[in-house]
Amino acid sequence: MIQNGSHQRAATPIFFIALGLFGVYTIEFGVVGILPAIIERYDVSTSQAGMLVGLFALVIALAGPFMVLLLSPYNSKKVMLLCLLIFAGSSIGSAYAPNFYVLLALRVIPALFHPVYFSLAFAAAASLYSKEKATEASAKAFVGTSMGMVLGIPITTYLVDQISYEASFLFCAAVNIAASTGIALMLPKPPSAEKISYGKQLGILRKIPLWINISASTFLFAAMFSVYSYSAEYLKQVMGMSGNAISVMLIVFGISGMSGNLLAGKLIGLNMVKTTILHPLVLAISFLLLYLGEASFVPIVIITVLWGAAHTSGLIVTQIWLTSEAPEAPEFATGVYISFINLGVFIGSAAGGWFLTAFGMKGVIGSGLLFILLAMVCIVVKVIFFHPTSSKAKASQLSK
Repeated sequence: MIQNGSHQRAATPIFFIALGLFGVYTIEFGVVGILPAIIERYDVSTSQAGMLVGLFALVIALAGPFMVLLLSPYNSKKVMLLCLLIFAGSSIGSAYAPNFYVLLALRVIPALFHPVYFSLAFAAAASLYSKEKATEASAKAFVGTSMGMVLGIPITTYLVDQISYEASFLFCAAVNIAASTGIALMLPKPPSAEKISYGKQLGILRKIPLWINISASTFLFAAMFSVYSYSAEYLKQVMGMSGNAISVMLIVFGISGMSGNLLAGKLIGLNMVKTTILHPLVLAISFLLLYLGEASFVPIVIITVLWGAAHTSGLIVTQIWLTSEAPEAPEFATGVYISFINLGVFIGSAAGGWFLTAFGMKGVIGSGLLFILLAMVCIVVKVIFFHPTSSKAKASQLSK
């Protein structure tokens, strides 16, 4: 997109790119924190209110790759700005939606453009650094994603409790307006480049190794959200924690997740294959420790730190692993990625709920471990039969 500059010059654009990712992920997940207010405001059932989360993920899963493909011929910086303004506008509209169905419709609009911004954001971040530092740049951008995923809920909950219902949505709008302003001013204009044809982009879907990577990523996200979807209740029932203690642990989870993401970015730049194999093993260890349910304070903190780091680093590990098979169409590959990981979120949450009903609260750990096993099978098959390159040069192809 742009010529490589110094790390100092790249830092400011990266911040605003990450801020935009934080904004869109707060839109996606932050609504969970205000579901009680939505139920009361619009007089709907809990299951109806839950559609606000499920519909968002479903729209991404179904439309993600096609939206990325449709907008790929256009100036990437302008498309990023358009996405951010759409996010801001839908948030303002949501703050004052006259009824629940208007609010539901306003969830569809940002969900359509979510994968577009996500794909372009990582291409832009990688282009700000040298090829050798591409994965490190992606990790820095992913900080915004991880913050939105783990901090969006407590932030919106706090705002609706302390200020107003509208404030939670207006906060999301303000974040995206700030991000769009920063990107408009700080992100260099992309040079003219040959546009990739629709046919060439769609051609990556003929690759068997890519579909193996897609399966591994989907299973890993199903594993992650089999457990994380029920994290607060698990900490309450199994670990015996109070509401305030749970809030603290979720913040610890988020902070350790951001650190784990940056560490994973460095490790995957050194050896992509080893890091990809290591990640599900560490996630499995964190699940097993959760299953043991040690209730004293220090072990809980240690478990939460490991769990948060393993959970959140799954973002960059799976993204680099999947898109490394399609360096000729990285943005479309990222659109495919975001589509299937949202499918994984949906599958994992549903499976975790089924295991919980069948086997009790600790059953969600069994669901998570099952999906980790399926992901490991995919990764091992890929490594044995398709001989992926493990050098950092392979990972750095994402910046092309």
